[in-house]
Amino acid sequence: MATQDFDLLPRWTNGIRVAVAIGGVIGALYVLGIITFGFSPYATDVGYMPEQPVPYSHALHAGKLGMDCRYCHNTVEHTARAAIPPTMTCMGCHANILPDSARLAPVRESYATGEPVRWVKVHDLPDYAYFNHSAHVNRGVGCATCHGRVDRMEVVYQVEPLSMSWCLDCHRQPEKYVRPVEEVTNMNYDNELTEDQLVVGRRIVEEYNLNPSTDCSTCHR
Repeated sequence: MATQDFDLLPRWTNGIRVAVAIGGVIGALYVLGIITFGFSPYATDVGYMPEQPVPYSHALHAGKLGMDCRYCHNTVEHTARAAIPPTMTCMGCHANILPDSARLAPVRESYATGEPVRWVKVHDLPDYAYFNHSAHVNRGVGCATCHGRVDRMEVVYQVEPLSMSWCLDCHRQPEKYVRPVEEVTNMNYDNELTEDQLVVGRRIVEEYNLNPSTDCSTCHR
């Protein structure tokens, strides 16, 4: 005896079910797109390389000339911020070196008028994220760990995403990233994740009693 197929819902609802299925697919693709965008360089500013008012080359100064980061950014060991050097610091050398260079005209004008050079910030954290340079520098987090090999950059650009997950990676496993404090500004320090680095990292974690917090209030104050 043949069975008779029947539907509990009227036939006119078939269109609704198709629409719901299509909407579900579109919704899933939308969420996937948002997540993908959130981790993309466009959203994290990786590769951001703003034009500066003075064509300052870190590759020349920090690389070829071997200038220590702290010569210009002289507050990193004592304050939360890595200060941009005042014009006086630049003129300490350039009053005698390339004193008539057209490229340094904004520096000379700043020196004469007292108005600061309007440098464009590259690594710009949101206002709701607190970061203290001195707390990291004095615990063995190297400049290159966050800023990349600036000694090879003609124009400084953002290398890392500076995202919450990126920060938490280090807070959860600091032994992978820390180095001896005296090597913090050494751009040539080998910080590759090897067994030797882990041995050094674990020793530093123990020596400095490193136990970085992952509580929300640590960075969001």
